[in-house]
Amino acid sequence: MARTRPNRLPEKSATSVLRQPRGQRITPPDALGVATRLAAQRLREANIPLEPLLKRTGLSLDQLDNKHLRIAVASQIKFLELAANHLDDSVLGFRLACEGDLREMGLLHYAAGASATLADALHRFERYSSIVNEGVLLKCVGARDLTIELSYAGVARHTDQQQMEFVVTTLVRSCRFLVDRNLPAVIHFAHRRPNEASVLDAYFAGRVTFGAIADEISFEEKAGQLPIVRADPYLDEILVNYCEQALSTHRANFSSLRSKIENAIAPLLPHGEAKFDKIAQKLGMSRRTLARRLKGEGLTFSDILQQLRTDLTARYLSEANLSISQIAWLVGFQSVGAFSHSCKRWKGMNPKALRNTLFDMK
Repeated sequence: MARTRPNRLPEKSATSVLRQPRGQRITPPDALGVATRLAAQRLREANIPLEPLLKRTGLSLDQLDNKHLRIAVASQIKFLELAANHLDDSVLGFRLACEGDLREMGLLHYAAGASATLADALHRFERYSSIVNEGVLLKCVGARDLTIELSYAGVARHTDQQQMEFVVTTLVRSCRFLVDRNLPAVIHFAHRRPNEASVLDAYFAGRVTFGAIADEISFEEKAGQLPIVRADPYLDEILVNYCEQALSTHRANFSSLRSKIENAIAPLLPHGEAKFDKIAQKLGMSRRTLARRLKGEGLTFSDILQQLRTDLTARYLSEANLSISQIAWLVGFQSVGAFSHSCKRWKGMNPKALRNTLFDMK
């Protein structure tokens, strides 16, 4: 399968092309861009100009209009968040996943549909998901592999809400389509959602949790043996060969150390466990190895932690339903006083003033 290189992001972006000490280029993960193009269509229908939003995400109209061009995952995440704000739709990613054509997943959709059972289809999603989106990794775990853990590679998880809800909803919807029944699933999202999400509760039958330690989809054990209604063993062999060829063309050098550390820190912040030793352990490194790698890339653990806290603070303050004390806890402070002091140091104003500034900018 031919691949087209993703868009280049602005030079100052944290997700732009990086360079390792030895000169090896790290290229950001890319995706088919299905969610981006569906969101762009919504914006067009609402007569909202695309150019300003595209400029802020490093995208172009040519990329939107040419489905053969892949899109950087970081750009897709930012574009979806901007689109949700401009459309005043806090569940935009979910709605796009419900209304889109599953065939937009291309080869992955047909490969899963040709397999014999749901368990087989889940393993296809796990192995070949990078064909659709390199930034989201799937892993089948648990009893009979009917739980899918989702993690991010090469991009920071804390920047995303809409894309993850799009991905999870698309996966559940695909599984329901493949077995032709309203398959129960338990959903865990790592991001928090202070806004009303009754539409998601209804779709997942009240079995959805936000603010979990990780993103996860779980099906009942007996679901694994459900037959795929359109299974085709002859087509299956052909499609698997195509998937393997497509998989062989995908890079494995886009997972930057910074994004790995951010993704390890984020779920530990509210519990006060985002310590250097703990993060090194989560990344499978010794303390010395992590320190050496940070030094080699010109980074420090404290700088990464502070920037992550700053980013999350801005995100949470923009949510009116979260109190200042709740936000202080979410970003790892034991008291509102300490949180307020840090805000003044980061942004020159206390949390309340910063919140008012963020609302004025909307």
